[in-house]
Amino acid sequence: MTIEEALRAYAAMINTLDISKLEPYLSKDFRYTSQMVLSDIVSKHDFLNYMGGKLVTIRNSGSKIWAEMGIDPEGFPGPCVILSQGEKENLVGVVLATVEADLIKQFDLCIVPTPRSALRTGEYPK
Repeated sequence: MTIEEALRAYAAMINTLDISKLEPYLSKDFRYTSQMVLSDIVSKHDFLNYMGGKLVTIRNSGSKIWAEMGIDPEGFPGPCVILSQGEKENLVGVVLATVEADLIKQFDLCIVPTPRSALRTGEYPK
Protein backbone atom coordinates (compact mmCIF):
# COMPACT_ATOMS: atom_id res chain seq x y z
CA MET A 1 0.00 0.00 0.00
CA THR A 2 1.25 3.47 -0.86
CA ILE A 3 0.65 6.68 1.07
CA GLU A 4 -1.67 7.84 -1.70
CA GLU A 5 -3.69 4.61 -1.50
CA ALA A 6 -3.94 5.01 2.29
CA LEU A 7 -5.21 8.56 1.88
CA ARG A 8 -7.71 7.49 -0.79
CA ALA A 9 -9.10 4.91 1.64
CA TYR A 10 -9.41 7.59 4.33
CA ALA A 11 -11.12 9.98 1.91
CA ALA A 12 -13.52 7.26 0.76
CA MET A 13 -14.40 6.55 4.41
CA ILE A 14 -15.17 10.23 5.03
CA ASN A 15 -17.06 10.78 1.77
CA THR A 16 -19.29 7.72 2.27
CA LEU A 17 -19.40 7.85 6.09
CA ASP A 18 -18.46 4.15 6.00
CA ILE A 19 -15.68 2.94 8.32
CA SER A 20 -15.43 -0.36 6.41
CA LYS A 21 -13.70 1.52 3.56
CA LEU A 22 -10.68 1.91 5.85
CA GLU A 23 -10.77 -0.81 8.51
CA PRO A 24 -8.97 -3.64 6.64
CA TYR A 25 -5.95 -1.44 5.88
CA LEU A 26 -5.10 -0.34 9.42
CA SER A 27 -2.14 -1.92 11.23
CA LYS A 28 -2.79 -3.42 14.66
CA ASP A 29 -0.63 -0.74 16.27
CA PHE A 30 -2.26 2.07 14.30
CA ARG A 31 -1.99 5.62 15.69
CA TYR A 32 -4.19 8.69 15.07
CA THR A 33 -3.04 12.16 15.99
CA SER A 34 -4.85 15.45 15.70
CA GLN A 35 -3.52 18.93 16.32
CA MET A 36 -7.03 19.78 17.55
CA VAL A 37 -7.12 17.08 20.28
CA LEU A 38 -4.74 16.74 23.24
CA SER A 39 -4.27 12.97 23.29
CA ASP A 40 -3.48 10.52 20.50
CA ILE A 41 -5.46 7.38 19.74
CA VAL A 42 -2.96 4.55 19.95
CA SER A 43 -4.71 1.43 18.71
CA LYS A 44 -6.71 0.24 15.74
CA HIS A 45 -9.56 -0.82 18.04
CA ASP A 46 -9.81 2.57 19.76
CA PHE A 47 -9.62 4.43 16.43
CA LEU A 48 -12.41 2.32 14.92
CA ASN A 49 -14.61 3.03 17.95
CA TYR A 50 -13.81 6.75 17.86
CA MET A 51 -14.19 7.23 14.12
CA GLY A 52 -17.20 4.92 13.84
CA GLY A 53 -19.00 7.04 16.44
CA LYS A 54 -17.91 10.25 14.76
CA LEU A 55 -19.26 9.09 11.38
CA VAL A 56 -22.61 8.18 12.95
CA THR A 57 -22.78 11.63 14.57
CA ILE A 58 -22.03 13.33 11.24
CA ARG A 59 -24.65 11.22 9.45
CA ASN A 60 -27.29 11.93 12.10
CA SER A 61 -26.56 15.66 12.16
CA GLY A 62 -27.10 16.10 8.43
CA SER A 63 -23.88 18.11 8.35
CA LYS A 64 -21.87 17.92 5.12
CA ILE A 65 -18.24 16.88 5.17
CA TRP A 66 -15.89 16.30 2.25
CA ALA A 67 -12.48 14.69 1.83
CA GLU A 68 -10.64 15.85 -1.28
CA MET A 69 -7.35 14.47 -2.55
CA GLY A 70 -4.61 17.07 -2.51
CA ILE A 71 -0.90 17.64 -2.66
CA ASP A 72 1.08 19.38 0.04
CA PRO A 73 3.83 21.21 -1.85
CA GLU A 74 5.71 22.56 1.18
CA GLY A 75 5.48 21.36 4.80
CA PHE A 76 5.30 17.60 4.22
CA PRO A 77 5.59 17.33 0.43
CA GLY A 78 3.38 14.67 -1.09
CA PRO A 79 -0.23 13.53 -1.19
CA CYS A 80 -2.72 14.57 1.47
CA VAL A 81 -6.45 14.73 2.09
CA ILE A 82 -8.05 18.15 2.44
CA LEU A 83 -11.10 18.16 4.72
CA SER A 84 -13.94 20.65 4.42
CA GLN A 85 -17.15 20.99 6.39
CA GLY A 86 -20.44 22.70 5.65
CA GLU A 87 -19.27 23.85 2.21
CA LYS A 88 -16.49 22.55 -0.02
CA GLU A 89 -14.72 25.90 0.31
CA ASN A 90 -14.71 25.79 4.14
CA LEU A 91 -11.38 23.99 4.50
CA VAL A 92 -10.80 22.72 8.04
CA GLY A 93 -7.80 20.38 7.98
CA VAL A 94 -5.24 18.29 6.17
CA VAL A 95 -4.70 14.56 6.73
CA LEU A 96 -1.28 12.99 6.26
CA ALA A 97 -0.50 9.26 6.33
CA THR A 98 2.31 6.90 7.23
CA VAL A 99 2.43 3.41 5.74
CA GLU A 100 4.50 0.50 7.00
CA ALA A 101 4.56 -3.13 5.84
CA ASP A 102 1.68 -2.49 3.38
CA LEU A 103 -0.65 -1.28 6.16
CA ILE A 104 -1.62 2.16 7.41
CA LYS A 105 0.49 2.92 10.47
CA GLN A 106 -0.69 6.46 11.22
CA PHE A 107 -2.95 9.33 10.22
CA ASP A 108 -2.22 12.88 11.32
CA LEU A 109 -5.00 15.48 11.19
CA CYS A 110 -3.31 18.86 10.89
CA ILE A 111 -4.26 22.50 10.88
CA VAL A 112 -0.58 23.33 10.25
CA PRO A 113 0.23 23.05 7.41
CA THR A 114 -3.00 24.84 6.65
CA PRO A 115 -5.47 23.27 4.24
CA ARG A 116 -5.19 26.41 2.10
CA SER A 117 -1.52 25.65 1.45
CA ALA A 118 -2.39 22.31 -0.20
CA LEU A 119 -3.03 22.02 -3.91
CA ARG A 120 -6.61 20.87 -4.50
CA THR A 121 -7.40 18.24 -7.14
CA GLY A 122 -11.20 18.28 -7.17
CA GLU A 123 -11.17 14.50 -6.61
CA TYR A 124 -13.42 13.14 -3.83
CA PRO A 125 -12.88 9.34 -3.61
CA LYS A 126 -15.80 7.09 -2.84
